[in-house]
Amino acid sequence: MSLTVGPNRVVTFDYVLRLENGEVVDSSEGQEPLTYLHGHGNIIPGLERQMEGMAVGEEREIVVEPEEAYGPYIEGQDLQVPLSEFPPGLVPEVGMGLLVETPDGQQVPYFVTEVADGMARLDPNHPLAGQRLHFQVRVVEVREATPEELAHGHVH
Repeated sequence: MSLTVGPNRVVTFDYVLRLENGEVVDSSEGQEPLTYLHGHGNIIPGLERQMEGMAVGEEREIVVEPEEAYGPYIEGQDLQVPLSEFPPGLVPEVGMGLLVETPDGQQVPYFVTEVADGMARLDPNHPLAGQRLHFQVRVVEVREATPEELAHGHVH
């Protein structure tokens, strides 16, 4: 009897991710399937929750609301940063993720959304924040996690 997707199991799956308008924004097609440790927050919560109980070979369409994906889009948090303030050799490009250090020393992820007129616009919202995500998934393999994987909380 084969295992199904559940806590502390290593799951390998193929997927296609589309936005509400049908645009494909990510896919495992032509690449290795994605492998993660179920129940350890290694993939977005809504996808992980809805994959629970799937069997090897099973396909499913899964819709994940923003609250269980990358959160709602929050306006007014973007920064305008002069290109001269970036470290030498770092050329910001739209879509690039950067860690920005706050005055209290925390590292916060930001995404470059615009580069123009000697300035870069940085936004802390994930590029998929506020989006309803449509996944087509097919489970390829399920196995029990090793003690080391469980101790570390991710697949080795």
